[in-house]
Amino acid sequence: MTIFWIICALLIVVALLFVVLPLWRRSSSGNAVLRNAANLEIFRDQITEMDNDLKNGLLTQELYDQGKRELQARLLDEVKEDQVVAATTARNPLKILAICLAVVLPLASGLLYWKIGNPDALSPQASLATMGGSGSMRSPESVAALEAKIAKNPNDNESLLLLARAYGESERFADSANTYGKLTQSVTDEAWIWADYADVLAMAQGQSLAGPPTKLIEKALALDPNYPKALALAGSAAMERGDYGAAIRHWEHLLKGIPAESEDAKMIIGGLQQARQFLAQSKGGKGMLPAQAEPAPAPEIMQKAVAGKERISGSVTLSADIKAKANPTDTVFVLARAAQGPKMPLAILRKQVQDLPLQFVLDDSMAMAPQMKLSNFDQVVVVVRVSKSGNAMPQPGDLQGMSSPIKPGSSGLKINIDTVVQ
Repeated sequence: MTIFWIICALLIVVALLFVVLPLWRRSSSGNAVLRNAANLEIFRDQITEMDNDLKNGLLTQELYDQGKRELQARLLDEVKEDQVVAATTARNPLKILAICLAVVLPLASGLLYWKIGNPDALSPQASLATMGGSGSMRSPESVAALEAKIAKNPNDNESLLLLARAYGESERFADSANTYGKLTQSVTDEAWIWADYADVLAMAQGQSLAGPPTKLIEKALALDPNYPKALALAGSAAMERGDYGAAIRHWEHLLKGIPAESEDAKMIIGGLQQARQFLAQSKGGKGMLPAQAEPAPAPEIMQKAVAGKERISGSVTLSADIKAKANPTDTVFVLARAAQGPKMPLAILRKQVQDLPLQFVLDDSMAMAPQMKLSNFDQVVVVVRVSKSGNAMPQPGDLQGMSSPIKPGSSGLKINIDTVVQ
């Protein structure tokens, strides 16, 4: 990105040389010299003509002297006018215009690009994310090629990122976390890398954000306090350790940057409601947001499920009507969420379109937080989503199918992916 801005600056300088330099050099003094030379030549011609007339007797001496005096006076007047013009060249309007253009053109170019251009496309996140989203990077052959490339050049940050994401898509979370760790040794100032690192490390340690993943999230927020994924993970980590006040603060902050009518906003609002409910039931939760609240007992409606009966199983198919809209390497999320209340996933499974049709099993071991488990709810909905971005949050263009509300412990579900997310 730095090279891009340097090139832009050089191009602007070259453009200014073509526009500003001619204006700066142009002056009225050159025109005055030419005019003086022309006037002097005319004066000489007229004197010569008068001399010939005097010799030929066409002019008397008196008329000759009078005419010569008039020509000399006129020539002196022309010289005075040129001196006045020369005195005004210090305020040459062309030079003022050149100075204005030298200032205005770079500013206008920068503002125009910022308005109608795409500065984010120049960031490493955008360029590498685009490459990392290609399905070919997830195949065993491509992973092996990336591993060989990194073995030859361990400092190839682009290949490290691609490999880390490829490991994550293949559910090799420990390998993905190790690769992100190597990447952050050289790329230390990108919040999105630290957030992704925290995400895969949590998956590698049993879907728990406690400990090292929380430290990585804090690092991401220190670099960018408004980064959505870091705020979402920070809220989930706070819920996991029972710090409901911190979860509320992070998710409220996250909610400010999301369209109010979006699915993401609805999911966050559901999480906030759950966090506030737990906070109200926890010790010391009397309208305050304590720094560390004790874990809350589950509400009565959540205690009815019997431990060990939470397993949900079934099959997933992709409708032939929209099959052409999916790529074989697109990510498939199978998740369960509460039928009423928060929309946060209670259990989640990640596959690919090429795995369809597939059999799935969801249970409490896949919970993202201890308080948000299948066994804590009476009724849940199973959602299957084909994500074009690889993100569990729904995006326009994703493909989706879902079940009707069911009880934990249900089996034999049949879910058909038949809807395009708008």
